[in-house]
Amino acid sequence: MGTAKSNFFYLAVLLIILCSCGGSQAPHVNATDTTTAGKDTIVVDAAEVLENPVLTREQQQALTPQKVLDLLKEGNDDFVNDRLTIRNSSERIRKAALGQYPKAVILSCVDSRVPVEDVFHRGIGDIFVGRVAGNVVNPDMLGSMEFGCKVSGAKLILVLGHEHCGAIKSAIDDVKLGNISALLARIRPAVTSLSFNGDKSSKNDAFVHAVCEQNVKLTVENIRKNSPILAEMEKKNEIMIIGGVYDMNSGKVAFF
Repeated sequence: MGTAKSNFFYLAVLLIILCSCGGSQAPHVNATDTTTAGKDTIVVDAAEVLENPVLTREQQQALTPQKVLDLLKEGNDDFVNDRLTIRNSSERIRKAALGQYPKAVILSCVDSRVPVEDVFHRGIGDIFVGRVAGNVVNPDMLGSMEFGCKVSGAKLILVLGHEHCGAIKSAIDDVKLGNISALLARIRPAVTSLSFNGDKSSKNDAFVHAVCEQNVKLTVENIRKNSPILAEMEKKNEIMIIGGVYDMNSGKVAFF
């Protein structure tokens, strides 16, 4: 089966599943006929389908850090505006099995409400994703970033925080519980170093947001401070190290 046919087949299966959950008959997906669509027909214009192929080494090497940032911003805009991407996942798996040349390394919180690849409209082979509560760095995470950039050629590191973060709130409350205590200790500097006028508690959304941003900024600084390899790459403009915060209500990422 050709690539385009496979893509629309996967979309048709998805629509059948969604409609069966609602107890109604699945609509017909018509990929080519744009003139005879009925009320139960969904027409997908081929021009609206984003193939998003797996990156090759040559394509990765041709990217600049700024171009990768622009692609992440464009992908997030696609996500926010519900633009459709149809991918032939089976084909992408086969191509990615031969090697990986991702564009970026993204350090995110473990929060299940932040689906990192979807947030940036990316798929198999597009980005490295590291996840830890509170999106903080340790030697293992730094080593992973060095692998992603120095060894595998990624052009950008993004530290991605998010609103209403439970780890941030726990750090504000100075929670003590098992191994969680050591994790929260890495976030506490964002609490103690922040200049803030108002209620400095986890019940104050404004303070939680301010600590979230501060934690992202400190994490970016820690990457530069504790990884000479990545700091040197950034000085040579081989990579970019930035931060961002994900808005839970809109899905929009604010980069800084």
